[in-house]
Amino acid sequence: MTLRLAWTRAHMLRMLTARERDIVFRFRVLAVLSLGLALAGCTGAQKWADNDPLEPFNRQVFRINQSLDRHAALPAAVFYKSSVPGDLRDGVHNVLQNVGLPVTVANDLLQGEASRAGVAAGRFCVNTTIGVLGVMDPATDMGMPLQQDDFGQTLAVYGVPGGPYVVLPLLGATLPRDAVGRLFVDHYFSPLSYFDYSGHYYVSLGTRVFSTVDGRSRAIDRIREIERNSIDQYTAMRDAYLRHREDQIRHRLPSDSESMAN
Repeated sequence: MTLRLAWTRAHMLRMLTARERDIVFRFRVLAVLSLGLALAGCTGAQKWADNDPLEPFNRQVFRINQSLDRHAALPAAVFYKSSVPGDLRDGVHNVLQNVGLPVTVANDLLQGEASRAGVAAGRFCVNTTIGVLGVMDPATDMGMPLQQDDFGQTLAVYGVPGGPYVVLPLLGATLPRDAVGRLFVDHYFSPLSYFDYSGHYYVSLGTRVFSTVDGRSRAIDRIREIERNSIDQYTAMRDAYLRHREDQIRHRLPSDSESMAN
């Protein structure tokens, strides 16, 4: 009976389209992370701010992610950085940032930050038009600097606790509150999620791959510095992530340490 049920579920998943499977996956992740967030809220935010209760699990996943990074993400990032001209890399980076600005506008409005939302909206309009779909960045010179807000930050503004620090396979370091926003809610703040066209899934996948390679290529030197100067790389990455996340929530200028924990 158990085998038949498992076969039936697998068969049903194969019958779904790629987009439908993606939605199913998101709902599963949302359910798991929502449970973790609820447990975190019951326990209290201060406890999680002072320790890392999931450390044994996190260290195991951290080692797996590091292995994947060394054998996949890092070689791809090194090749990308060495073979693609700097101006072209900057253009790709600008486009990826520009695509995410509608998400920032939505979250700024939810946070009651009308002025920040206006700056983000103005930046999006200027870079999409004058900046040729975001390839160039004239908005910065016009007094509209980049700012990035997500639904995890919005929840934090309303007092939702982050929950325990956790390292997820492939996704890396996060808090349950932030993972819910990152994997599920923010997706629906982007206008691109409402356009249905042939190849939509592959465009979305390509965007994620380019974002990963772009981010990793820009973090190579910083991560190597952490590896050289840290006795415990896991602890260094965790502390860097948590400092950076706190800076984002409070809209402070970024700390020297960036969120690159895996």
